[in-house]
Amino acid sequence: GTGADVEAGLARLDELAAGAHPSRATPAALADHLFVEQRFRGNSTDYQDPRNSFLPDVIERRLGIPITLSVLMIEVGRRLGVGLHAIGMPGHVLVGVEDDPDTFVDPFHAGARLDLDGCRALFARLHGPAAPFRPEYLAPTPPRAILLRMLTNLRQTYVARRSPDAAWVVTLQLAFPELGPDDRAAIAEVLASVGAS
Repeated sequence: GTGADVEAGLARLDELAAGAHPSRATPAALADHLFVEQRFRGNSTDYQDPRNSFLPDVIERRLGIPITLSVLMIEVGRRLGVGLHAIGMPGHVLVGVEDDPDTFVDPFHAGARLDLDGCRALFARLHGPAAPFRPEYLAPTPPRAILLRMLTNLRQTYVARRSPDAAWVVTLQLAFPELGPDDRAAIAEVLASVGAS
């Protein structure tokens, strides 16, 4: 059942934390542990694979997308007392370091360490050099907003694959009162396409 899956997933996170040497309780060392030694990496071959959005699959396959690899690093870090938080930069989630607000980690790219200029350059690569970059893009993003963004990614993946699984994802999304009008319109389209009322 689902409860057993959740327990197993949490146990895997505990194991990943236990595998880190106690001296690894720094953001840089944790990034090396996960993205070099444990070989977690960004799935650039099939970015749209739904398994990239499920943490147990990410742990099993050592493959993910920026948001799930960031959640993985934050959760393993939490078990080691490393203060990290999600940074919901448009198009590419990063990990922020509590004690060093000018340092960011990019789990999708082998745990690369970025400063403000590095984040700007990554943003420009994703959105084009003319896209305006705003400092608030690098503000800590609350867990609920990250969860909602994970569901949005999953919805888009399922819609692109014409999968009926889109229906349960949008049902979960509708439980978020902070859902924006654009997302609500997209959800209405999904529900209409799967014949739900």
